[in-house]
Amino acid sequence: MPQYTAPVRDTRFILSEVIGLDRYANLPGFENAGAELVDAVLDEGGRFVAEVLFPLNHSGDQQGCTRHADGSVTTPDGFKEAYAKFREGGWSTLSAPEAFGGQGLPHVVSTAFEEYMISANMAFAMYPGLTHGAAAAILAKGSDEQKATYLPKMVSGEWGGTMNLTEPQCGTDLGLIRTRAEPQADGSYRISGTKIFISSGEHDLTDNIIHLVLAKTPDAPESTKGISLFVVPKFLVNADGSLGERNAVACGSIEHKMGIHANSTCVMNYDGATGWMVGEENKGLAAMFIMMNVARLGVGLQGLGIGEVAYQNAVQYAGDRRQGRALTGPKEPNEKADPLFVHPDVRRMLMEAKALTEGLRALCLWGALQVDLSHKAQTEEEREAADDLISLLTPVIKGFGTDAGYRIATDAQQVYGGHGYIAEWGMEQYVRDARIAMIYEGTNGVQAMDLVGRKLAQKGGRAVQALFALVDAETAAAKDHVRMGDFAQRLEKANGELTAATMWFMANGMQNPEHVGAGAYSYMNLMGLVSVGLMWLRMGLAAARALEAGGGDAKFYEAKLVTARFYGERLLPDAGALRRKIEGGAESIMALEPEMFRAA
Repeated sequence: MPQYTAPVRDTRFILSEVIGLDRYANLPGFENAGAELVDAVLDEGGRFVAEVLFPLNHSGDQQGCTRHADGSVTTPDGFKEAYAKFREGGWSTLSAPEAFGGQGLPHVVSTAFEEYMISANMAFAMYPGLTHGAAAAILAKGSDEQKATYLPKMVSGEWGGTMNLTEPQCGTDLGLIRTRAEPQADGSYRISGTKIFISSGEHDLTDNIIHLVLAKTPDAPESTKGISLFVVPKFLVNADGSLGERNAVACGSIEHKMGIHANSTCVMNYDGATGWMVGEENKGLAAMFIMMNVARLGVGLQGLGIGEVAYQNAVQYAGDRRQGRALTGPKEPNEKADPLFVHPDVRRMLMEAKALTEGLRALCLWGALQVDLSHKAQTEEEREAADDLISLLTPVIKGFGTDAGYRIATDAQQVYGGHGYIAEWGMEQYVRDARIAMIYEGTNGVQAMDLVGRKLAQKGGRAVQALFALVDAETAAAKDHVRMGDFAQRLEKANGELTAATMWFMANGMQNPEHVGAGAYSYMNLMGLVSVGLMWLRMGLAAARALEAGGGDAKFYEAKLVTARFYGERLLPDAGALRRKIEGGAESIMALEPEMFRAA
């Protein structure tokens, strides 16, 4: 059976020695996030997920959720009790606003805990994760009455939340939605339609579920410009805050899916359900994007979380399992075989997993810091700069991060050989669970198109130019460093490939937009390589400083430097190949007629 230990030491290193959380102590929310409190959150959070959530991961996957004849859904055995402990521990309140019962801690702190929760039990983590995203949309666009009605109990975890976008006939192209909202005399709307793939759509963990639903009013334009957002509670809420009658929304079925079996992914039927508009009419997509961006960063974190737990188990197995001998001769001649660790190809998979998980952890936490700074930095200029960076990198964190998570999970499974294919070892569940992260909240191809089609050009390309400048400045400063100089030069070269690819898009994209579409996915991966490379530059420099200072834990810091070297020598060289793919253009991709793809 698999095991999991929260990577508290590595998280603490990133927060304190790489990001330097104490440097932001003058900002709202950060003043309470001292080292002692953050350490407590990490230690207690790691212990909670390991002891309460992780033991339910395999059994929850095997049992799944159950829909009953009345449309209600029960989660797997133990989930309801675990959720009660989650609420009692205040884990849902970490970064929520104090005005609605939250602790008001920085988002970067709650992100660290969310990673641990995903690694321990991804399906469970999705229930509060969807609630957090729904609450963010209500906080940003809801009326004062809506905030007062829903947010305190969503923050406390008493009530859950969902996002309802997809319909049977449309996924990414939301202009095709058919769900209708008929205005009523009292200011409410009657919502009718069917939504599919709704994560946490119905369950028994909370007293109420607050659905955020995209729909069109009667005279709305038949495009994305005609979408409005509505809050539709499972149970109507009385004026005194108590629960009233059941709303006309029900789970029609639970989707039968490849992974995350313990999360209730539902078909939701709205049959004249009572709802209220959130924000302005026909401006629902902008409101939903607030929730979607939160979700996309959370899904990127899922890639990291699954990659981490799969990697941990592959390392354990490689140390325990004996197969064959080292190429240079027996390492343990008194045994019949050497551990898997002696084989370079096994080491290759484990080193790639280590380099990607630790690099992605730094990128996700740094990205979460940008979310904080976009709201709380002292000057408008600093807030805008942080918002530019996280807006640019959100599709990269989601796309590159979940691709990497799946790659790590399959490589970890490969380390196990035949045992990796057997359910009792747990690795095949991680592969199945990791696969959905590449698909939902916008497939990774959609993320790539969002990056090159929208994010690059925003504000005259200000964000991508800022990223180029940031990497150039930090590599230039480190090129003469004794331990990290070679890495800095490699990263500088990779950033040059990214810059050149961007210029190629500018020169060729207007002439033929399909050049941009054809190169988008490679471009997203190229930006991901460079972004994670920047994190490794920072981590390597921090590790070198710690060693120079003569502090303890020398093996930890030496491992950081070796892993940075590996990333520079074995992963950053892909930047050149990705640039050449981009510059290959669209001609050969678009040349064949559709019927030519079919067998004769």
